[in-house]
Amino acid sequence: MSAHRQLYLAAYDIRDDRRRVGALKMLRGYATGGQKSVHEVWLTEAEKRTVLGDMVYLLNDETDRFFLLRLDPRSRTLLIGRAVAPADPDYFYIG
Repeated sequence: MSAHRQLYLAAYDIRDDRRRVGALKMLRGYATGGQKSVHEVWLTEAEKRTVLGDMVYLLNDETDRFFLLRLDPRSRTLLIGRAVAPADPDYFYIG
C-alpha cells in the first residue's frame, strides 16, 4: 500500500543565515514549488512529523517562526510577481 500524501504550505521566518539555509535545504527535499521562504510540499504523516521535528531542532524559539498549513489539493495555484508555476518531477527521492 502506498503512503497517502497531503499538500501543505510550509513557510518560515528565520533570522540566522545558517539556520535559514538548513531549513531551505531540508524543505527543498519535499518541495514541489515555492519561492524564497514559502514552499508547497507533499507529505505523508510520517514525513510531516519528520519535518516538524527537524524544524524544532533548527529553530530558535525566541527569534524564528515556522508555519505548516494543509492545503486543499483541488485548489488552483495563483502566481504573483516573478513566481514560477510548480512542476512536479516524474518521481521524488527523499533520503
